[in-house]
Amino acid sequence: MASAIEQFASNVNMGVFSKATELKQRLWFTLIALLVYRVGTHIPMPGIDPHVWGDIFAQKQGGVLDMFNMFSGGALQRMSIFALNIMPYISASIIMQLMTSMNSQLEAMKKEGEAGRKRLNQYTRYGTIILATVQAYGLAVGLESMQSSVGSAVINAGLYFRITTVITIVGGTMFLMWLGEQITTRGVGNGTSLIIFAGIVAGIPSAIGKTLTMGQTGAIATPIIFLLLFMVVGVVAFIVYMERAQRRIVVQYPKRMVGNRMMGGEASHMPLKLNTSGVIPPIFASSLLLLPTTLIGFSGGNGNSWVDTMANYLRHGQPVYMGLYAFLIIFFTFFYTAIVFNPDETADNLRKYGGFVPGIRPGKATGDYLDYVLTRITVVGAAYLVFICMLPEFLISKFNIPFYFGGTSLLITVSVMMDTVAQIQSHLLAHQYEGLIKKTKLKGARK
Repeated sequence: MASAIEQFASNVNMGVFSKATELKQRLWFTLIALLVYRVGTHIPMPGIDPHVWGDIFAQKQGGVLDMFNMFSGGALQRMSIFALNIMPYISASIIMQLMTSMNSQLEAMKKEGEAGRKRLNQYTRYGTIILATVQAYGLAVGLESMQSSVGSAVINAGLYFRITTVITIVGGTMFLMWLGEQITTRGVGNGTSLIIFAGIVAGIPSAIGKTLTMGQTGAIATPIIFLLLFMVVGVVAFIVYMERAQRRIVVQYPKRMVGNRMMGGEASHMPLKLNTSGVIPPIFASSLLLLPTTLIGFSGGNGNSWVDTMANYLRHGQPVYMGLYAFLIIFFTFFYTAIVFNPDETADNLRKYGGFVPGIRPGKATGDYLDYVLTRITVVGAAYLVFICMLPEFLISKFNIPFYFGGTSLLITVSVMMDTVAQIQSHLLAHQYEGLIKKTKLKGARK
């Protein structure tokens, strides 16, 4: 299928990219692959009554289902073959990353280069199959127990339905994992991120429509809508600025004699991103906080138990929820940053290649210095994530705006767009260098 998409992309002519044939093919491959994904989100899973499930989903909104439905582009709400989207693959990747930092054998495999990376990717795929199978079976069992006023969500419950659901859901997840890898290899940008990006962007038109409808009916004042528009532009600009922000550590390399020539002596920079953890902390924090509310919603309550009291405290806009949300974001920001960046390992690599930070001893002192700098900028990064993720909570609680503005969705959208644009620019730059090299060779041949 990938070759068919690539063949179709190569046959389409785009005037804007007529001089960059490879980039044109990559862009068309990416667009067609995302179109295939969007079509798949509308293919229903067999054995489900869509009307009953739509009624049940509307009753269970407000928990972790909303977040997963946002990431899946509405596939969970429609209970399509891509209901789990690519989330099992992302979970398996994060688990593998955590295990690599804790297990010496996996860490040694990571340092083996391309061969080690391929083996780790294979383990991640196996983990994806296991997670998707467990989640699909749990989803099948949960669907069998769901009923609304008009009937059961499952038409014919039983072992056959469970097997069919597991095969369908796991197959859809593995197809999306393969599609994401194809986009990464033959398209533009990170395939996994682009699939999530497409799912989030697909829900923006309906959210804007709901907001405008509320403005027409008077539920939201017109000045609030204009204020929201300016706020969106300002927050997007702020996210772009913060995601590009970095602390540059000066690294000096000593001079050395190579043959009869003096080499080295130049200074370079080691960039430390302000937000090293990316969007992982908001995702983890949201999942942990919304999971109890979702389980309580599915199990039901009598309205007087301590379970219902806890559920009320953990609802959107409540002070307890917002306080725990901010705390978990800060905790996971520091935790995941410590997993991703190892100051001692970085210091050892600098010493192996002869690099040093001016004024700092190589080795442990350099590692302590890097850890000190990273801790300080992570404090700013955690505060930035808390601000972005708490902003929609205030908007929802104060103005009752149906559009989940900010938070994880906006962070993912802006980050993926920045990464995709950067990759397009790198392809264009490589094409320009190619053209310069060809011109130089032609001039040399004429002489």
